[in-house]
Amino acid sequence: MNHKTLYRIALTLIKGVGVMHARNLMEIVGDEEAIFRESRQRLKAIPRLPEKVIDEIRNPEVLRRAEKELSFVTRNNLQILFFTDSSYPQRLTQCIDAPVLLYGKGEADLNRSKVVSVVGTRNATRQGTQFCETFIRELSASDPDILVVSGLAYGIDISAHRSALKEGLSTVAVLAHGLDRIYPSPHRQTAVEMLRTGLLLTEFPSETNPDRHNFVKRNRIVAGMADAVVVIESGEKGGSLTTADIANSYFREVFALPGRVKDQMSAGCNRLIADNQAVLLRSTEQFLIHMGWEKEFRGVQSTQKELFPGLSEEEERICSMLSLHEPMQVNNLSVELNIPVTELFLTLLELEVKNVVRALPGGVYQLA
Repeated sequence: MNHKTLYRIALTLIKGVGVMHARNLMEIVGDEEAIFRESRQRLKAIPRLPEKVIDEIRNPEVLRRAEKELSFVTRNNLQILFFTDSSYPQRLTQCIDAPVLLYGKGEADLNRSKVVSVVGTRNATRQGTQFCETFIRELSASDPDILVVSGLAYGIDISAHRSALKEGLSTVAVLAHGLDRIYPSPHRQTAVEMLRTGLLLTEFPSETNPDRHNFVKRNRIVAGMADAVVVIESGEKGGSLTTADIANSYFREVFALPGRVKDQMSAGCNRLIADNQAVLLRSTEQFLIHMGWEKEFRGVQSTQKELFPGLSEEEERICSMLSLHEPMQVNNLSVELNIPVTELFLTLLELEVKNVVRALPGGVYQLA
């Protein structure tokens, strides 16, 4: 642990010192330890530094609280990521309101070449979670080094984390509380599993509750540390829309999964698209092409064709649709592909014979 860690923690515990004040102090004084060693007279000379903030800097209670937090960090083998460290998420450093310090538990490289944040409603539909699973599975196929970020909440968030774990991707959960707890508690086991190849990340010290206003702060980290934010389902209001707004302010790419006009959990995504605040998300391939990451995906698609040689163009269309939305009922498949059901049944039968698709009860099909 860096010998300046105590003072780095203390800097974030000074009442009245937010991100901008902290950065300003570091720029003028030049050293986190020196901030607490400076005389009152020298601190008074710093422009726009209120007297009450100087009182707090000089208050010995700040360092006592920092010592307590450092003890917690040491006991629990946590990481401290200061904004000047190379291990700090460098994409975040581009954001004016990025946290000065982050606490981490686990192992993950936050500066991978491709980082995607996947967010959405807590009241996810089956269609939404299935799209999330397929999207992350295909991201993994395109590049197993992609980092998936979300917020460990119910619905789309936890689906994104669990799908990433299933596909062997590293995943980061950004939390709205200290690392002395997991919220919501039913997601504790997933959080534990993430520690092997992922990370729990927060700007909040221990004993910080998951209060409502902390989630907005959390969302700016989810938005800022990624190349793109993908919104999979959202009502007319919700945290994922806040994340999308923040991502747009950071000039990040924002994508939204569209839905039917009357679907309550698609209202937010449809509004983002209608207001030109998000790119309409049709498929993983379209996402990768938009991001300039399609080379790897097309290589995977070529490999898949080698695994199922001799497919007709229509058979390939069916397999592509099932890869995005499986399992699918034959009537839905017919509508999506604009192929008559009677004709579709014959083609599906051919694919069954080739052991490419599998028929399930109720006229439902999936890839074998």
